[in-house]
Amino acid sequence: MKTTILAVALMGCLASAAPLSAQDLELGPGGRPVGASWSRSPVYAEHGMAATAHPLASQIAIDILKQGGSAIDAAIAANAALGLMEPTGNGVGGDLFAIIWDPATQKLYGLNASGRSARERSYADMIEKVGDAGVIPPLGSLPVTVPGTVDGWFEMHKRFGKLPMKTVLAPAISYAREGFPVSPVIAYYFNRNFVGFERNITMIEEFDNARATYFKDGPPKTGALFRNPDLANTLEIIAKKGRNAFYRGGLTKTMDAYFKRIGGDLRYADFAEHKSEWVEPGCVDYRSYDVCELPPNGQGFAALQMLNILKNVEVTQWPRGSAEVLHYITESKRLAFEDVARFYADPEFSPAPLDWLLSEQYGRERFALINPEKAMPRPESGAPILEKEGDTTYLTVADKDGMMVSLIQSNYRGMGSGLVADGLGFMFQDRGELFSLESGHPNVYAPGKRPFHTIIPAFVMKDGAPVMSFGLMGGSMQPQGHVQVLVNMIDYGMNIQEAGDAARINHDGGRKPAGPNMDPVGVLNVESGVPEETVKRLRAMGHNVTVVDDGVIFGGYEAIWRDPETGVYAGATEMRKDGAVIGY
Repeated sequence: MKTTILAVALMGCLASAAPLSAQDLELGPGGRPVGASWSRSPVYAEHGMAATAHPLASQIAIDILKQGGSAIDAAIAANAALGLMEPTGNGVGGDLFAIIWDPATQKLYGLNASGRSARERSYADMIEKVGDAGVIPPLGSLPVTVPGTVDGWFEMHKRFGKLPMKTVLAPAISYAREGFPVSPVIAYYFNRNFVGFERNITMIEEFDNARATYFKDGPPKTGALFRNPDLANTLEIIAKKGRNAFYRGGLTKTMDAYFKRIGGDLRYADFAEHKSEWVEPGCVDYRSYDVCELPPNGQGFAALQMLNILKNVEVTQWPRGSAEVLHYITESKRLAFEDVARFYADPEFSPAPLDWLLSEQYGRERFALINPEKAMPRPESGAPILEKEGDTTYLTVADKDGMMVSLIQSNYRGMGSGLVADGLGFMFQDRGELFSLESGHPNVYAPGKRPFHTIIPAFVMKDGAPVMSFGLMGGSMQPQGHVQVLVNMIDYGMNIQEAGDAARINHDGGRKPAGPNMDPVGVLNVESGVPEETVKRLRAMGHNVTVVDDGVIFGGYEAIWRDPETGVYAGATEMRKDGAVIGY
């Protein structure tokens, strides 16, 4: 009798309850025997490792290592393959930066392989061409700068390569001719780029070549075989004839003729005079780890400035997902990026006070500006005592000798400018969009100048030994992502995989390197993994919080950790990209 009464009562409750939606019945994630339920295991290997944004590129890198190639050989091979397989973010039409640990010399090396603006286009010419828009457009010839990637490959190869470039570039050439299946995230970005190009087609002087190369039947779909025989020919010429084929040869003449035909300004001489630059990485101590980044014209030092601010507070007194921790990370970003917009530019034109910016004293001064209870109304840059989001690819490779490479490469905004030179099979970057047009600004446009750059590789040392090469893609997300990954690992003890899979924040707003401070408070974008209570508290603190579900603006992370005692590598990539870690 009691059972019958209970059953009737229960049926009455169910009948009065709101009907369940399809979302209520969605299947959730499975369980894990160890580690965080929202992550997966890192990959471990002893002899070599590669972490890239595409599984086939990672496999190519491992194949090169097994043939006796160095980490540099494998990184170049993977980068060439990614230019084919992930043209939505990188390619030989873009720029490259790298940090390399060389076990032979026990030293970190930094490479800036970014290109310069057209030497014959003056500031007055640029102002006239942009007209009433008042800013450099994201598409067409005006934002195109000389691609630095190919020269970067050969600079690294000359110093650290073992295998001939014919061998190194052979896998990418083969895949370009024979085809490869398009992966899901890259197919998503193909479609986004196609829609963007079509919407802004009037900005692009010539789009038939790009359409024939990438969109002959519309944007490639997931699983479709994609071929690029023109790119295969270009890479084959580079492999046989070397870097001068791109900067002082037949390919250069083709590019020169193309820009003349469409009314662009880049010329043969711009390519012929291009050179990469070996630079000294800058490092700061963060809780006994030395975190290293490259100096401007990139934004790497912004991550170091953020860390110098954050180390003045013991964040572990609060849970990682608390409003307090996210508040301090956000405010340190806002302060650092004011300095980015004020000081970071091509040092040949405007040297920045880097020692002062990275000093612990300055970090303490900036930390003192943070109100622990409220978002700053309007942060300002410091006074020295004397981004639109981009698509990018990051990769890291380590070899049996202990060489580790942290490499990042990009066309900047999506696939780039929309311009593909006749028969060459790659798109030119649009990095020049990041020049300022404000007269007197350190990053103001000038002929023969490198624009402000967002792409930054990173490296971590411990007691003089290399422990991690890592990076994270996505415009101004990059330094913010570097800091969040390091806080996850160093402060909160997450493993290398969990540190990348954990929910992130991305603050957008404040002063920009290419424009004025139009939105001082900005928007704090958070992933859905941030607790709801934290979101409420952040809003109460004055942050304009938006919850974002798709992961697009939060970057893509790869990393390799080296155990300094055993030499064993641990690698990670994440769910926001198609990538894979492979070791042997």
